[in-house]
Amino acid sequence: MRGPGPGRESGPMTAAKRLYPWIACASILFSVVAVVAGQFGPDPYLDPLNVTISEYAVSDRGGVTEVAMAVLGIGSLALLAGLRSVGAPIKGAPQWLLMAWSGALVVAAVVPTTPIGQDLDLAAQIHRYVSIAAFVSLPAAGALMVPRLAADASWKPVARVVEWVTLAGGFGVLAITYVALPGERVMIGLVERLLLGAEVALLAVLAAWLVRVAWRRNAASAVPAPHKAANFPTYHRFIASRS
Repeated sequence: MRGPGPGRESGPMTAAKRLYPWIACASILFSVVAVVAGQFGPDPYLDPLNVTISEYAVSDRGGVTEVAMAVLGIGSLALLAGLRSVGAPIKGAPQWLLMAWSGALVVAAVVPTTPIGQDLDLAAQIHRYVSIAAFVSLPAAGALMVPRLAADASWKPVARVVEWVTLAGGFGVLAITYVALPGERVMIGLVERLLLGAEVALLAVLAAWLVRVAWRRNAASAVPAPHKAANFPTYHRFIASRS
């Protein structure tokens, strides 16, 4: 098992760092609720089974879906910061992939696609490629994290769950690749929503366990260290040493 080592923080957390897990959890919860609510706002004739979330977002006049995507991206950055603050084993490729996921979500929220039936312009092309980057980077990050989490004492209990949701996300990436290319977009809306659900589940598992790890770290740091008695030589010890 891997314990705290060089470069891994194990001391008490600052006030700002204590907020990261809660910001991540709140962002994920808000995004899920907002995306679900956004499905009821656009044109009622749009079929969610065959229309992607991005295409729904274009028809969402209130911008709820775009806001949800941006908040999820920002919350994912808070999750990354929280994982780093407790010394989670994510250094290297996993943290860069998490950062790519977060940045891609924010860009996809700011740069919308074109409405259904119109040709893709430059903004829509950018939206498409950053969406692909987001969908691929998070399962890849999860796959790289699984063996690291399994080897870390603090994260080993959640490693198997991370593996399951990562596998679901990986199968989702394969499914949406098939549907988008040779499958001629049949049920692409359903496949994309299932993929997004698996990826949000991965974030939720990491965020929930991060709250637990951070709470235990703070609780441990709040316990005062045991008082060490002063080692004064007593009269009896002095006599014994002279005899």
